[in-house]
Amino acid sequence: MIQEIVKFIVDILKVPAILVGLIALVGLIAQHKSFADTVKGTVKTILGFLVLSGGASVLISAITPLGIMFEQAFKLQGIIPNNEAIVSMALNEFGAATALIMALGMIANIVVARFTRLKFIFLTGHHTFYMACMISIILTVAGFQGWQLVFTGSLVLGLIMAFFPALAQPHMRKITGNDDVAFGHFGTLGYVLAGWLGQAVGKNSRSTEEMNLPKNLSFLRDSSISISLTMMIIYLILAISAGASYVETNLSKGDNYLVYAIIEAITFAAGVFIILQGVRLILAEIVPAFTGFSEKLVPNAKPALDCPVVFPYAPNAVLIGFLFSFLGGLVGLFVLGQLDLVLILPGVVPHFFCGATAGVFGNATGGRCGAMLGAFANGLLVTFLPVMLLPVLGSLGFANTTFSDVDFCGIGIILGNMAKWFNKDMIMGIFMAIFAILVIYNYVAKPKVDAKN
Repeated sequence: MIQEIVKFIVDILKVPAILVGLIALVGLIAQHKSFADTVKGTVKTILGFLVLSGGASVLISAITPLGIMFEQAFKLQGIIPNNEAIVSMALNEFGAATALIMALGMIANIVVARFTRLKFIFLTGHHTFYMACMISIILTVAGFQGWQLVFTGSLVLGLIMAFFPALAQPHMRKITGNDDVAFGHFGTLGYVLAGWLGQAVGKNSRSTEEMNLPKNLSFLRDSSISISLTMMIIYLILAISAGASYVETNLSKGDNYLVYAIIEAITFAAGVFIILQGVRLILAEIVPAFTGFSEKLVPNAKPALDCPVVFPYAPNAVLIGFLFSFLGGLVGLFVLGQLDLVLILPGVVPHFFCGATAGVFGNATGGRCGAMLGAFANGLLVTFLPVMLLPVLGSLGFANTTFSDVDFCGIGIILGNMAKWFNKDMIMGIFMAIFAILVIYNYVAKPKVDAKN
Protein backbone atom coordinates (compact mmCIF):
# COMPACT_ATOMS: atom_id res chain seq x y z
CA MET A 1 0.00 0.00 0.00
CA ILE A 2 2.84 2.36 0.88
CA GLN A 3 4.51 1.56 -2.46
CA GLU A 4 1.25 2.31 -4.29
CA ILE A 5 0.96 5.67 -2.53
CA VAL A 6 4.58 6.52 -3.36
CA LYS A 7 4.02 5.41 -6.96
CA PHE A 8 0.97 7.69 -7.21
CA ILE A 9 2.98 10.63 -5.86
CA VAL A 10 5.82 9.90 -8.29
CA ASP A 11 3.36 9.68 -11.20
CA ILE A 12 2.26 13.21 -10.31
CA LEU A 13 5.72 14.66 -9.72
CA LYS A 14 7.31 13.28 -12.88
CA VAL A 15 4.88 15.41 -14.92
CA PRO A 16 6.79 18.72 -15.27
CA ALA A 17 3.67 20.87 -15.55
CA ILE A 18 2.21 19.55 -12.28
CA LEU A 19 5.54 19.67 -10.42
CA VAL A 20 6.28 23.27 -11.36
CA GLY A 21 2.64 24.24 -10.82
CA LEU A 22 2.85 22.91 -7.26
CA ILE A 23 6.07 24.87 -6.68
CA ALA A 24 4.38 28.02 -7.99
CA LEU A 25 1.36 27.37 -5.77
CA VAL A 26 3.51 26.95 -2.64
CA GLY A 27 5.51 30.07 -3.51
CA LEU A 28 2.46 32.24 -4.10
CA ILE A 29 0.83 31.06 -0.86
CA ALA A 30 4.08 31.73 1.01
CA GLN A 31 4.02 35.31 -0.30
CA HIS A 32 0.44 35.70 0.98
CA LYS A 33 -0.84 36.50 -2.50
CA SER A 34 -4.56 36.95 -2.96
CA PHE A 35 -6.68 33.97 -3.95
CA ALA A 36 -7.10 35.41 -7.46
CA ASP A 37 -3.35 35.97 -7.95
CA THR A 38 -2.55 32.51 -6.58
CA VAL A 39 -4.96 30.80 -8.96
CA LYS A 40 -3.78 32.93 -11.89
CA GLY A 41 -0.07 32.34 -11.25
CA THR A 42 -0.49 28.59 -10.70
CA VAL A 43 -2.67 28.01 -13.74
CA LYS A 44 -0.49 30.15 -16.04
CA THR A 45 2.63 28.26 -14.89
CA ILE A 46 0.97 24.92 -15.69
CA LEU A 47 -0.35 26.38 -18.96
CA GLY A 48 3.16 27.46 -19.93
CA PHE A 49 4.52 23.95 -19.41
CA LEU A 50 1.65 22.42 -21.36
CA VAL A 51 2.35 24.82 -24.22
CA LEU A 52 6.03 23.84 -24.06
CA SER A 53 5.15 20.13 -23.94
CA GLY A 54 2.75 20.58 -26.84
CA GLY A 55 5.51 22.23 -28.86
CA ALA A 56 7.89 19.41 -28.00
CA SER A 57 5.31 16.84 -29.14
CA VAL A 58 4.80 18.67 -32.43
CA LEU A 59 8.56 18.87 -32.95
CA ILE A 60 9.16 15.19 -32.08
CA SER A 61 6.35 14.07 -34.40
CA ALA A 62 8.02 16.02 -37.21
CA ILE A 63 11.60 15.05 -36.46
CA THR A 64 11.05 11.30 -35.97
CA PRO A 65 10.51 10.63 -39.72
CA LEU A 66 13.82 12.40 -40.35
CA GLY A 67 15.65 9.66 -38.44
CA ILE A 68 13.64 6.93 -40.15
CA MET A 69 14.47 8.31 -43.61
CA PHE A 70 18.14 8.61 -42.60
CA GLU A 71 18.32 4.94 -41.57
CA GLN A 72 16.51 3.84 -44.74
CA ALA A 73 18.66 5.99 -47.03
CA PHE A 74 21.99 4.78 -45.63
CA LYS A 75 21.00 1.23 -44.53
CA LEU A 76 22.48 1.60 -41.05
CA GLN A 77 21.89 -0.76 -38.15
CA GLY A 78 22.96 -0.20 -34.56
CA ILE A 79 21.80 1.11 -31.21
CA ILE A 80 19.83 4.33 -30.94
CA PRO A 81 20.18 5.51 -27.32
CA ASN A 82 16.78 6.30 -25.85
CA ASN A 83 15.99 7.17 -22.24
CA GLU A 84 12.32 6.21 -22.48
CA ALA A 85 13.09 2.80 -23.99
CA ILE A 86 15.58 1.67 -21.35
CA VAL A 87 13.51 3.05 -18.47
CA SER A 88 10.39 1.24 -19.68
CA MET A 89 12.41 -2.01 -19.82
CA ALA A 90 13.83 -1.50 -16.34
CA LEU A 91 10.64 -0.54 -14.50
CA ASN A 92 9.29 -4.11 -14.35
CA GLU A 93 12.18 -5.11 -12.09
CA PHE A 94 13.21 -1.79 -10.54
CA GLY A 95 9.92 0.15 -10.46
CA ALA A 96 9.46 0.22 -6.67
CA ALA A 97 13.05 1.27 -5.99
CA THR A 98 12.86 3.92 -8.73
CA ALA A 99 9.68 5.41 -7.26
CA LEU A 100 11.08 5.59 -3.74
CA ILE A 101 14.44 7.00 -4.86
CA MET A 102 12.75 9.68 -6.96
CA ALA A 103 10.32 10.78 -4.23
CA LEU A 104 12.96 10.89 -1.48
CA GLY A 105 15.60 12.20 -3.89
CA MET A 106 13.54 15.34 -4.49
CA ILE A 107 13.39 15.86 -0.72
CA ALA A 108 17.16 15.26 -0.59
CA ASN A 109 17.60 17.93 -3.27
CA ILE A 110 15.83 20.46 -1.04
CA VAL A 111 17.97 19.39 1.95
CA VAL A 112 21.18 19.71 -0.09
CA ALA A 113 20.10 23.14 -1.35
CA ARG A 114 19.15 24.23 2.17
CA PHE A 115 22.38 23.26 3.93
CA THR A 116 25.06 23.62 1.23
CA ARG A 117 26.16 26.24 -1.32
CA LEU A 118 24.36 24.34 -4.10
CA LYS A 119 21.22 26.51 -3.99
CA PHE A 120 19.35 24.87 -6.86
CA ILE A 121 16.02 23.02 -6.98
CA PHE A 122 15.84 20.68 -9.99
CA LEU A 123 12.37 20.90 -11.55
CA THR A 124 12.66 18.69 -14.65
CA GLY A 125 10.50 15.85 -13.37
CA HIS A 126 10.93 13.28 -16.15
CA HIS A 127 14.72 13.56 -16.05
CA THR A 128 14.63 13.11 -12.28
CA PHE A 129 12.60 9.95 -12.87
CA TYR A 130 15.05 8.59 -15.47
CA MET A 131 18.07 9.31 -13.26
CA ALA A 132 16.36 7.62 -10.29
CA CYS A 133 15.81 4.56 -12.47
CA MET A 134 19.44 4.39 -13.58
CA ILE A 135 20.70 4.83 -10.01
CA SER A 136 18.40 2.05 -8.77
CA ILE A 137 19.69 -0.30 -11.49
CA ILE A 138 23.38 0.24 -10.78
CA LEU A 139 23.11 0.26 -6.96
CA THR A 140 21.06 -2.94 -7.03
CA VAL A 141 23.79 -4.61 -9.09
CA ALA A 142 26.29 -3.33 -6.50
CA GLY A 143 24.44 -5.30 -3.83
CA PHE A 144 22.26 -2.60 -2.27
CA GLN A 145 18.90 -3.68 -0.88
CA GLY A 146 16.11 -2.30 1.27
CA TRP A 147 16.69 0.92 3.19
CA GLN A 148 20.36 1.14 2.11
CA LEU A 149 19.33 1.12 -1.55
CA VAL A 150 16.70 3.83 -1.06
CA PHE A 151 18.81 5.97 1.30
CA THR A 152 21.98 5.89 -0.82
CA GLY A 153 20.08 6.29 -4.10
CA SER A 154 18.10 9.25 -2.78
CA LEU A 155 21.25 10.96 -1.46
CA VAL A 156 23.07 10.43 -4.76
CA LEU A 157 20.08 11.78 -6.70
CA GLY A 158 19.71 14.80 -4.41
CA LEU A 159 23.39 15.68 -4.81
CA ILE A 160 23.25 15.28 -8.59
CA MET A 161 20.12 17.45 -8.86
CA ALA A 162 21.93 20.30 -7.11
CA PHE A 163 25.41 19.78 -8.60
CA PHE A 164 24.67 19.92 -12.33
CA PRO A 165 22.67 23.20 -12.20
CA ALA A 166 25.53 24.70 -10.16
CA LEU A 167 27.98 23.57 -12.85
CA ALA A 168 25.94 25.24 -15.59
CA GLN A 169 25.08 28.46 -13.74
CA PRO A 170 28.09 30.59 -14.83
CA HIS A 171 27.09 29.95 -18.44
CA MET A 172 23.41 30.56 -17.67
CA ARG A 173 24.30 34.05 -16.42
CA LYS A 174 25.89 34.80 -19.78
CA ILE A 175 22.95 33.37 -21.72
CA THR A 176 20.14 35.05 -19.77
CA GLY A 177 21.94 38.16 -18.55
CA ASN A 178 20.79 37.58 -14.97
CA ASP A 179 20.96 35.06 -12.11
CA ASP A 180 17.22 34.36 -11.75
CA VAL A 181 16.91 30.99 -13.48
CA ALA A 182 19.10 27.88 -13.38
CA PHE A 183 19.44 25.01 -15.81
CA GLY A 184 18.03 21.57 -15.02
CA HIS A 185 18.62 18.94 -17.72
CA PHE A 186 20.90 15.91 -17.52
CA GLY A 187 23.01 16.75 -20.55
CA THR A 188 24.90 19.42 -18.62
CA LEU A 189 28.42 18.03 -19.13
CA GLY A 190 28.00 18.45 -22.90
CA TYR A 191 26.61 21.97 -22.54
CA VAL A 192 29.35 23.11 -20.19
CA LEU A 193 31.96 21.62 -22.55
CA ALA A 194 30.35 23.63 -25.37
CA GLY A 195 30.60 26.78 -23.26
CA TRP A 196 34.25 26.15 -22.46
CA LEU A 197 35.11 25.47 -26.11
CA GLY A 198 33.28 28.63 -27.14
CA GLN A 199 35.35 30.60 -24.67
CA ALA A 200 38.53 29.03 -26.04
CA VAL A 201 37.93 29.46 -29.78
CA GLY A 202 35.32 32.16 -30.29
CA LYS A 203 36.93 35.30 -28.97
CA ASN A 204 36.14 37.46 -32.02
CA SER A 205 33.25 35.43 -33.40
CA ARG A 206 29.93 37.21 -33.84
CA SER A 207 26.76 35.86 -32.28
CA THR A 208 24.54 33.52 -34.29
CA GLU A 209 21.79 36.11 -33.86
CA GLU A 210 23.73 38.81 -35.75
CA MET A 211 22.96 38.39 -39.42
CA ASN A 212 24.08 40.95 -42.02
CA LEU A 213 21.89 40.14 -44.99
CA PRO A 214 20.98 41.92 -48.21
CA LYS A 215 17.63 43.70 -48.09
CA ASN A 216 15.90 41.12 -50.28
CA LEU A 217 17.00 38.35 -47.87
CA SER A 218 16.05 40.17 -44.68
CA PHE A 219 13.24 37.65 -44.08
CA LEU A 220 15.92 35.17 -42.97
CA ARG A 221 16.40 37.21 -39.79
CA ASP A 222 13.14 35.68 -38.63
CA SER A 223 14.28 32.47 -36.93
CA SER A 224 11.03 30.63 -37.79
CA ILE A 225 11.61 31.32 -41.51
CA SER A 226 15.31 30.41 -41.47
CA ILE A 227 14.60 27.18 -39.54
CA SER A 228 11.78 26.26 -41.95
CA LEU A 229 13.91 26.78 -45.06
CA THR A 230 16.99 25.04 -43.66
CA MET A 231 15.03 22.00 -42.49
CA MET A 232 13.14 21.94 -45.80
CA ILE A 233 16.42 21.36 -47.63
CA ILE A 234 17.43 18.60 -45.20
CA TYR A 235 14.04 16.85 -45.34
CA LEU A 236 13.93 16.97 -49.13
CA ILE A 237 17.43 15.50 -49.46
CA LEU A 238 16.62 12.62 -47.09
CA ALA A 239 13.20 12.00 -48.63
CA ILE A 240 14.78 11.72 -52.08
CA SER A 241 17.56 9.50 -50.70
CA ALA A 242 15.09 7.20 -48.93
CA GLY A 243 13.02 6.92 -52.11
CA ALA A 244 9.53 8.00 -53.08
CA SER A 245 7.98 4.54 -52.69
CA TYR A 246 9.37 4.02 -49.18
CA VAL A 247 8.28 7.43 -47.89
CA GLU A 248 4.80 7.25 -49.43
CA THR A 249 4.23 3.67 -48.23
CA ASN A 250 5.65 3.91 -44.70
CA LEU A 251 5.50 7.57 -43.67
CA SER A 252 3.26 9.88 -45.71
CA LYS A 253 0.20 7.58 -45.99
CA GLY A 254 0.14 7.96 -49.75
CA ASP A 255 0.81 11.68 -49.96
CA ASN A 256 3.48 12.87 -52.39
CA TYR A 257 6.85 12.36 -50.72
CA LEU A 258 8.19 15.82 -51.60
CA VAL A 259 5.08 17.59 -50.32
CA TYR A 260 5.28 15.46 -47.17
CA ALA A 261 8.92 16.48 -46.63
CA ILE A 262 8.10 20.18 -46.99
CA ILE A 263 5.16 19.99 -44.55
CA GLU A 264 7.21 18.07 -41.96
CA ALA A 265 10.02 20.65 -42.22
CA ILE A 266 7.64 23.53 -41.54
CA THR A 267 5.96 21.51 -38.76
CA PHE A 268 9.40 21.17 -37.19
CA ALA A 269 9.74 24.97 -37.20
CA ALA A 270 6.22 25.28 -35.78
CA GLY A 271 7.22 23.03 -32.89
CA VAL A 272 10.22 25.23 -32.13
CA PHE A 273 8.01 28.33 -32.26
CA ILE A 274 5.50 26.84 -29.81
CA ILE A 275 8.30 25.84 -27.42
CA LEU A 276 9.66 29.38 -27.42
CA GLN A 277 6.24 30.79 -26.53
CA GLY A 278 5.79 28.26 -23.74
CA VAL A 279 9.18 29.11 -22.24
CA ARG A 280 8.39 32.82 -22.21
CA LEU A 281 5.09 32.15 -20.44
CA ILE A 282 6.77 29.91 -17.83
CA LEU A 283 9.54 32.40 -17.05
CA ALA A 284 7.03 35.22 -16.55
CA GLU A 285 5.30 33.21 -13.81
CA ILE A 286 7.75 30.77 -12.20
CA VAL A 287 10.51 33.21 -11.23
CA PRO A 288 8.32 35.51 -9.09
CA ALA A 289 6.43 32.55 -7.60
CA PHE A 290 9.65 30.65 -6.81
CA THR A 291 10.90 33.61 -4.78
CA GLY A 292 8.29 32.87 -2.13
CA PHE A 293 9.08 29.15 -2.14
CA SER A 294 12.81 29.73 -1.75
CA GLU A 295 12.43 32.35 0.98
CA LYS A 296 10.52 29.89 3.17
CA LEU A 297 12.38 26.63 2.51
CA VAL A 298 15.71 27.38 0.82
CA PRO A 299 16.90 31.00 0.96
CA ASN A 300 18.40 32.23 -2.34
CA ALA A 301 17.48 29.03 -4.19
CA LYS A 302 16.99 29.10 -7.96
CA PRO A 303 14.61 26.99 -10.07
CA ALA A 304 16.50 24.68 -12.45
CA LEU A 305 14.38 24.28 -15.60
CA ASP A 306 14.46 22.04 -18.70
CA CYS A 307 16.72 22.71 -21.70
CA PRO A 308 14.17 24.67 -23.83
CA VAL A 309 14.43 27.46 -21.23
CA VAL A 310 17.51 28.75 -23.10
CA PHE A 311 16.08 28.50 -26.64
CA PRO A 312 14.49 32.00 -26.78
CA TYR A 313 17.86 33.64 -26.08
CA ALA A 314 19.45 32.39 -29.34
CA PRO A 315 16.94 30.76 -31.77
CA ASN A 316 19.49 30.61 -34.60
CA ALA A 317 21.96 28.82 -32.32
CA VAL A 318 19.23 26.23 -31.69
CA LEU A 319 19.24 25.20 -35.37
CA ILE A 320 23.03 25.43 -35.74
CA GLY A 321 23.47 23.37 -32.58
CA PHE A 322 21.19 20.61 -33.83
CA LEU A 323 22.90 20.36 -37.21
CA PHE A 324 26.45 20.33 -35.84
CA SER A 325 25.60 17.92 -33.02
CA PHE A 326 24.12 15.56 -35.60
CA LEU A 327 27.27 15.99 -37.70
CA GLY A 328 29.33 15.08 -34.62
CA GLY A 329 27.16 11.98 -34.23
CA LEU A 330 27.87 10.99 -37.84
CA VAL A 331 31.62 11.45 -37.39
CA GLY A 332 31.46 9.46 -34.16
CA LEU A 333 29.51 6.72 -35.95
CA PHE A 334 32.23 6.51 -38.62
CA VAL A 335 34.97 6.27 -35.96
CA LEU A 336 33.09 3.52 -34.09
CA GLY A 337 32.81 1.61 -37.36
CA GLN A 338 36.55 1.94 -37.98
CA LEU A 339 37.30 0.72 -34.45
CA ASP A 340 34.90 -2.21 -34.91
CA LEU A 341 32.87 -1.17 -31.85
CA VAL A 342 29.11 -1.23 -31.38
CA LEU A 343 27.48 1.39 -33.59
CA ILE A 344 25.61 4.23 -31.88
CA LEU A 345 23.26 5.71 -34.46
CA PRO A 346 22.59 9.45 -34.18
CA GLY A 347 19.07 9.82 -32.80
CA VAL A 348 17.53 13.03 -34.08
CA VAL A 349 15.54 13.73 -30.89
CA PRO A 350 18.49 13.74 -28.44
CA HIS A 351 20.68 15.49 -30.99
CA PHE A 352 18.05 18.19 -31.41
CA PHE A 353 17.36 18.95 -27.76
CA CYS A 354 20.92 18.39 -26.50
CA GLY A 355 22.65 19.74 -29.61
CA ALA A 356 20.44 22.84 -29.73
CA THR A 357 21.19 23.56 -26.07
CA ALA A 358 24.92 23.04 -26.63
CA GLY A 359 24.68 25.51 -29.52
CA VAL A 360 23.13 28.15 -27.25
CA PHE A 361 25.80 27.59 -24.56
CA GLY A 362 28.61 27.73 -27.14
CA ASN A 363 27.17 30.86 -28.74
CA ALA A 364 26.97 32.63 -25.37
CA THR A 365 30.73 32.34 -24.87
CA GLY A 366 32.10 32.06 -28.41
CA GLY A 367 29.53 33.24 -30.94
CA ARG A 368 29.10 31.24 -34.12
CA CYS A 369 32.39 29.36 -33.73
CA GLY A 370 31.43 28.38 -30.21
CA ALA A 371 27.97 27.25 -31.30
CA MET A 372 29.34 25.07 -34.08
CA LEU A 373 32.32 23.55 -32.27
CA GLY A 374 30.49 23.19 -28.96
CA ALA A 375 27.54 21.38 -30.55
CA PHE A 376 29.90 19.18 -32.58
CA ALA A 377 31.73 18.18 -29.39
CA ASN A 378 28.38 17.44 -27.75
CA GLY A 379 27.54 15.17 -30.69
CA LEU A 380 30.75 13.22 -30.11
CA LEU A 381 29.96 12.84 -26.41
CA VAL A 382 26.42 11.65 -27.15
CA THR A 383 27.98 8.99 -29.41
CA PHE A 384 30.97 7.74 -27.40
CA LEU A 385 29.75 7.91 -23.80
CA PRO A 386 26.82 5.49 -24.42
CA VAL A 387 29.38 2.95 -25.70
CA MET A 388 31.26 3.26 -22.40
CA LEU A 389 28.00 2.91 -20.44
CA LEU A 390 26.89 -0.26 -22.22
CA PRO A 391 29.10 -2.65 -20.18
CA VAL A 392 27.53 -1.30 -16.97
CA LEU A 393 24.02 -2.03 -18.25
CA GLY A 394 24.81 -5.05 -20.41
CA SER A 395 24.81 -7.53 -17.54
CA LEU A 396 21.21 -6.56 -16.88
CA GLY A 397 20.12 -7.44 -20.38
CA PHE A 398 19.89 -3.84 -21.59
CA ALA A 399 22.74 -4.18 -24.09
CA ASN A 400 20.42 -3.41 -27.01
CA THR A 401 19.66 0.07 -25.70
CA THR A 402 21.14 2.64 -23.37
CA PHE A 403 20.64 6.13 -21.95
CA SER A 404 21.10 8.95 -24.44
CA ASP A 405 21.99 12.13 -22.55
CA VAL A 406 25.52 12.85 -21.40
CA ASP A 407 25.00 13.15 -17.63
CA PHE A 408 23.23 9.79 -17.44
CA CYS A 409 26.24 8.21 -19.11
CA GLY A 410 28.74 10.07 -16.92
CA ILE A 411 27.01 9.25 -13.64
CA GLY A 412 26.33 5.68 -14.78
CA ILE A 413 30.00 5.10 -15.66
CA ILE A 414 31.15 6.54 -12.30
CA LEU A 415 28.65 4.53 -10.24
CA GLY A 416 29.33 1.40 -12.27
CA ASN A 417 33.05 1.62 -11.61
CA MET A 418 32.46 2.39 -7.93
CA ALA A 419 30.34 -0.75 -7.75
CA LYS A 420 33.20 -2.68 -9.33
CA TRP A 421 35.90 -1.50 -6.92
CA PHE A 422 34.07 -0.72 -3.65
CA ASN A 423 31.57 -2.55 -1.47
CA LYS A 424 28.18 -1.06 -0.66
CA ASP A 425 29.20 0.31 2.76
CA MET A 426 32.12 2.19 1.21
CA ILE A 427 29.92 3.62 -1.54
CA MET A 428 27.33 4.81 0.97
CA GLY A 429 30.09 6.29 3.15
CA ILE A 430 31.62 8.17 0.21
CA PHE A 431 28.38 9.98 -0.64
CA MET A 432 27.60 10.73 3.01
CA ALA A 433 31.11 12.20 3.30
CA ILE A 434 30.56 14.35 0.18
CA PHE A 435 27.35 15.74 1.65
CA ALA A 436 29.03 16.38 5.03
CA ILE A 437 31.95 18.20 3.38
CA LEU A 438 29.56 20.42 1.41
CA VAL A 439 27.63 21.30 4.58
CA ILE A 440 30.81 22.04 6.55
CA TYR A 441 32.21 24.17 3.72
CA ASN A 442 28.97 26.15 3.57
CA TYR A 443 29.21 27.19 7.20
CA VAL A 444 32.98 27.52 7.47
CA ALA A 445 33.37 29.63 4.31
CA LYS A 446 30.31 31.80 4.94
CA PRO A 447 32.04 34.79 6.61
CA LYS A 448 34.55 35.07 3.76
CA VAL A 449 31.77 35.19 1.13
CA ASP A 450 29.77 37.72 3.13
CA ALA A 451 32.86 39.97 3.48
CA LYS A 452 33.30 40.02 -0.27
CA ASN A 453 29.69 40.93 -0.81
